[in-house]
Amino acid sequence: MAAFMRIGIIGSGRMGSTLAEMWAGAGHQIAIANSRGPESLKELVERIGLSAQAMSVEETARFGDIVVLAVPFRKPDALPPPLAVTGKVVIDAMNAYGESGEVMDLGGKTSSAITAERLPDARLVKAFNTIHAETLRSEARLSIPKEQRFVIFLAGDDARAKARVATLIQEIGFTPIDTGSLVRGGRLLEPGSTIYGRPLLPAEARRLVSLG
Repeated sequence: MAAFMRIGIIGSGRMGSTLAEMWAGAGHQIAIANSRGPESLKELVERIGLSAQAMSVEETARFGDIVVLAVPFRKPDALPPPLAVTGKVVIDAMNAYGESGEVMDLGGKTSSAITAERLPDARLVKAFNTIHAETLRSEARLSIPKEQRFVIFLAGDDARAKARVATLIQEIGFTPIDTGSLVRGGRLLEPGSTIYGRPLLPAEARRLVSLG
């Protein structure tokens, strides 16, 4: 395993709580936050154990070497203050769904481009938004070769940031596939694309990305 990291996870729904448990199991220190406050996370933190703690949103963002955004995209007030993530690797696991589950009209922009505008000094990497939390839990395959593991896609403009996220993906039993920049690659990760929501092995994933 790579050196342990401090990971701040903002959002305690299915994706946020699943990532918290899996990365804690991989040896990392976790802080997690939601809109309801640390007390509401007591049961989750107790289940994970000593490697997890509940904090406020801003405290969680400042805690993390890496910060995960696992809150509804339609609620920008759920994001941490921009200064709290300045210079940090921020994983954008959000999708632009409206209150009723419809895909939001973003006027031609990708959701990751808008998130980058909201957090302008973060090192943003889009990842974990095309896979269901249930698939993360059931399909982690640490004990088999990487070409036989399911894929988690990522996109971004900072190569070192993407490398750190790729390591975290591998540590929980999946294979990272880079789709490119935050603009082109991020568009491939939007709802409705050929790779969105599909469990894929690396060979097929690379083929679809090359066609995208």
